[in-house]
Amino acid sequence: MTATTKRRSSRIERGSRAERRQARARERQKRGFLYGAIGVVIVAGLLGFLYWAVFTPQPGEHVPSLGKPHIAEAQMGQFRYNTSPPTSGPHLGSLAQWGVHDEPIPNEQQVHNLEDGGVMVQYNCPEACPELVAQLEGMVTQYHDGVILAPYPSMDSRIALTAWQRIDQFEEFDEERISRFIRAYRGDDHH
Repeated sequence: MTATTKRRSSRIERGSRAERRQARARERQKRGFLYGAIGVVIVAGLLGFLYWAVFTPQPGEHVPSLGKPHIAEAQMGQFRYNTSPPTSGPHLGSLAQWGVHDEPIPNEQQVHNLEDGGVMVQYNCPEACPELVAQLEGMVTQYHDGVILAPYPSMDSRIALTAWQRIDQFEEFDEERISRFIRAYRGDDHH
């Protein structure tokens, strides 16, 4: 091999090494851009979620806790709750069965269901209201557990939704309002 051929070969080798370095640098730059874009999307998503969590009001009204002591059945009816229906306070050690009930659930039992992450959907119809009951039943039966539908004759409103330390009361059936409340609080255990 002549000296000229060696010089050409050496220049070609150097050129191809330089090209490979440039190609690797371009790949690193592309990956850096891709990772940066992914990072921006993740940060934007987290910020959006935090904004939603902080500034979106939770359904219903917050009620101060009356604690969660367990009581004996003999003590039923001896306590005043700060809402009607109740949202916290002294309660029995047993749960009411999830689902649809034709009879009112005792306050002391309701509260235990709420403590266990349940939602109570209750209605007060001094005169029969089969249409409302059917609408509420249709919503409650979508859930295998965690929700109870029952009458509550002593409350002031026609419909009340309760969860642990939360209550929402209104007069007319509102499917979206009820669904939102159930989604927000069902399964939120307070032990």
